[in-house]
Amino acid sequence: MRSPLSKKLRGGWLGNPMFALAMVLAQACAADELLPPDKPVEEAIDHYLDVRLAKDGVTAAAQANDANLLRRTMLDLVGRIPTAAEAKAFVASTDPGKRVALVDRLMASPAYVRQQTAELDAILMRGTNQSLKEYLATSLEKNVPWDQMFREMVVGQEGDAEQKGAIKFVRSRAKDTDKLTTDAGVLFFGVNVSCAKCHDHPLVPTWTQEHYFGMKSFFSRTYDVGEFIGEKEYGIVNYKTVQGESKDSRLMFLTGEVLTEPESKEPDDNAKKEEKKKLEELKKGKQAPPAATYSRRARLVEIGLKEGTQPYFARAIVNQLWNRLMGRGMVMPLDQMHDQNVPSHPELLAWLARDMQTHKYDLRRLIRGIALSKAYSRTSEWDGSKERPSDELFAIAIVRPLTPWQYGTSLRVAVASPEYFSSDLKEDEFDNRVKQMEGAGRNIAGSLEYPGDDFQVSVDEALLFSNSDKVKNELLRDGKEMLSTKLTETKERREAMDTAIWNIYSRPPADEELQALEQFLHKHEDQPAQAWKQAIWAMLTSGECRFNY
Repeated sequence: MRSPLSKKLRGGWLGNPMFALAMVLAQACAADELLPPDKPVEEAIDHYLDVRLAKDGVTAAAQANDANLLRRTMLDLVGRIPTAAEAKAFVASTDPGKRVALVDRLMASPAYVRQQTAELDAILMRGTNQSLKEYLATSLEKNVPWDQMFREMVVGQEGDAEQKGAIKFVRSRAKDTDKLTTDAGVLFFGVNVSCAKCHDHPLVPTWTQEHYFGMKSFFSRTYDVGEFIGEKEYGIVNYKTVQGESKDSRLMFLTGEVLTEPESKEPDDNAKKEEKKKLEELKKGKQAPPAATYSRRARLVEIGLKEGTQPYFARAIVNQLWNRLMGRGMVMPLDQMHDQNVPSHPELLAWLARDMQTHKYDLRRLIRGIALSKAYSRTSEWDGSKERPSDELFAIAIVRPLTPWQYGTSLRVAVASPEYFSSDLKEDEFDNRVKQMEGAGRNIAGSLEYPGDDFQVSVDEALLFSNSDKVKNELLRDGKEMLSTKLTETKERREAMDTAIWNIYSRPPADEELQALEQFLHKHEDQPAQAWKQAIWAMLTSGECRFNY
């Protein structure tokens, strides 16, 4: 069966205290040249994107239809496809405010916190084999500002119940200071300094070894004490230049600003032995080491949020969220925010970064603004008679692969009988059933890879869905709560076919789909239960289920 999806499917910042990136952006988007700060986020987004489209002579794609937009929005905000009842109600509604109401309702739901927790945890902790979900869930539920979360993840107070587990960001990387340095730069400032570790960068003149080791110095005194993180009062990073010269690194932020700090004296060997002995005792007793009187990590937070250097921090999270919801960042790659890599929309990035700072780093505000913009709600279909515009223009929705948990949960929602999510369920009972689907979906999600750039469905994934009894038992088993049983028991074939399409694709059926299903079911009338299971499997493994379009 052919799916309609087939028609829809593609250092100057480091140089000196004035830092070139800010200068480049300042020339194009000085504060008094930006749109007023009281402009709604979605209006600012559409204004700046439309200006670029007009300049390039590109006409944007049409708006997506209601069913398409509902599915996309729900996948992004609550991590699952809509139920058939939700899809039918949204498509049938003539309320002009239904889209705003939808976004606000979804963002007020417990599922929103769970979805954003999963997404943010994947961004922050991928590659560490650890998770920040407990901390993130609590913080996102309370809408803790992003700058506060940054402070708690980098500095952290082990005994503070309000930020329990936040320091795991550092602890999971504490044994590899290079990884900690690189990840902190990428995730919080949009900057990958690792390329300047062995030599000055050949393409970005102002990326030097001094910048890399200056950033590494913020973490060089951090150490692991079993379940806790400590920070020494002393320690200097020494490195060799390309010329073979040995140098002591200065505490230097990405902008090139060198920080002054209290003079420290390294203890003698006897003192170090005594210190090591005490740390072993603390580790054995599962006790936290005493806090440092002077913390270099705290200085990183201080300088990272300092007036004048904040745009790095604000722009990085704006670019991350934009990339997640729009399919690519305004700066690509995400870790290359430098003067040789100008944003696709510098004024928009500057406006959103300013808005982020003005509104105390409210992540919800930005997510809501993106989700309500015309740019977000464009169709992914393009008129084949015209040349498809570059993705960086955001003139057409970019097709995005689902994350493992989105796909796993959506598959379980798709194969549940419509009655399982009946309209008479109370909100908390409905959410409990959704959580059951999320839990069941993890059995499949655990076998799927997290999508990266240029994602392609892997051979392993194809074999998983073709041969795995676990998948078949999860999705195609018999039971009154299962779609396959519902379809087999439905006497009217047309009604059953409509139910299948609405349940799995969250939209009305196309004529060609009905014809294909009719032919297939007619051919296997002697085995209706098996025929429906095969039809369901074919739809579940189609591109339309695998991507957010």
